Amino acid sequence: MLNGIDYLIVLLYFAGILWMGYYFKNFVHTSTDYFLAGKMLPFWAIGMSIVVTDIGAVDFIGLTGQAYRYGIVVGNFDWIGSVPAMILAALVFVPYYWRAGVFTIPEYLGRRYNIYVRTIHACVWLLILTLNLGIILWATGVMLSELMGWPIMSSILVTAFVVGLYTILGGLSAVVMTDVVQLVVMFIGAIAVLILGIWQLGGWSAMVQKITSLGPEYADHFSLILSPNKNTPYPWTGIFFGLAIVLAPAYFIANQTIVQRSLGARNEWHAKASVLWGAFLKMFIPVLFVFPGLIALGLIPGIEDGDRAFPSLIKHLLPPGMTGLVFAAFFAGLMSSVDSALNSAATIWTKDIYERFIKPEANDLHYLRVGRIFTGVLLVFAVLSAPISDLFEGIYLYIQTIFSIFQGPTLAILLLGMFWRRTSQWGGLAGLVGGICVATILYMFKESLFTIDDPFLYIAFWSFLSGLVIATIVSLLTRPEPLEKIRGLVYGLVLQDNELQTKLRKQLDEE
Repeated sequence: MLNGIDYLIVLLYFAGILWMGYYFKNFVHTSTDYFLAGKMLPFWAIGMSIVVTDIGAVDFIGLTGQAYRYGIVVGNFDWIGSVPAMILAALVFVPYYWRAGVFTIPEYLGRRYNIYVRTIHACVWLLILTLNLGIILWATGVMLSELMGWPIMSSILVTAFVVGLYTILGGLSAVVMTDVVQLVVMFIGAIAVLILGIWQLGGWSAMVQKITSLGPEYADHFSLILSPNKNTPYPWTGIFFGLAIVLAPAYFIANQTIVQRSLGARNEWHAKASVLWGAFLKMFIPVLFVFPGLIALGLIPGIEDGDRAFPSLIKHLLPPGMTGLVFAAFFAGLMSSVDSALNSAATIWTKDIYERFIKPEANDLHYLRVGRIFTGVLLVFAVLSAPISDLFEGIYLYIQTIFSIFQGPTLAILLLGMFWRRTSQWGGLAGLVGGICVATILYMFKESLFTIDDPFLYIAFWSFLSGLVIATIVSLLTRPEPLEKIRGLVYGLVLQDNELQTKLRKQLDEE
């Protein structure tokens, strides 16, 4: 439970973050200001925002919980997954998105393929972001229930109100600049848990000895490479094919919440540098968020629900004052994840759905209002979907399961669309829809097709491969796209920045 000094630290932190969100409201005058921060963000702020958005509250709870169950193998999601994928995104994809002047990934896909691809992808991502928000809010409820004894739904409602307030007011600029502060707080809190935990266990060697003495099932907790013969969601084959080849590149290349920050960069150099700076910071994440799972196992073995490992560790480990700091760090992760998903979902809804189909001729101020209203509506849906997280064995597996269905096909059509000019609009559509259908079928029959309980890494790979093959075959059977349409959207075709190019794309979209 929190003491008086802990409550004071948390309240001061909340007050500071809310003040920052309200302050940046003064800079929001247009929809571009709200969705892309007026394209004035520096690389260092974007990079820090990318990292804190990616790790967030789910990692405080979920990643630590998975480390409690399976060991340091989950560190591969950053060391093998994130860093190489972020370098690829920075050097190849982000520059093309930035030059194209798009607001969203679906908008880019719409220009490269057609309105059907854009709409399907936008609707899919709206669903993903809503479910992701529910997961984050559920993680909050678990944390507050463990530390303060609050009912989970009450905690979710309070959190949604607080975070939604400054996100609705300040847009992307408030999201990114508050994320900078939140990353610093998160790192300080995580370092405090790491140092105090290792010290209480008597050092690294003592921790290893204590965990391995718990039983033979814990022998692999310190292995980064696990055999596919073991019943684990993280075998090396899945890590390589599903994570390194599909999920990680798709996450940093096609995830709206990640890419949108770079789209708000002040120029192309800042857009590239932001992702590279974020990749450097990501290398420290496994140490700060995976190792506490091992510490919790060494100090408090026998926790039935691994997602309660981090809250239990705080109660067991930290003195008054420090508990409030780590509690604030948890909320920093929570708020960075929620505000990012809210802003990205509002952008997709406003630019890809509302402006395109419902009211295409409205003025800019109208779209700004719509974006803010939808942010509030999305929070309501997220609160309602939050209890679904309790049906899965760990919230981290839940979100990875969701991503594995859609990320593979999206990555397939992005790679083909950017590097193979022969890819047709109908090939892109068939690859996206076909890949999603394959992933869904694999999940329906996973018990008979796979030997492990949670085969999301394998399903991500096969859905990617299916989308790639389907898109290639259909593209070869259909008419190629005219060069005037795809110029500036395919690697090797230089962007022509003129009014005629823009008009032609609009005509092709309408057709």
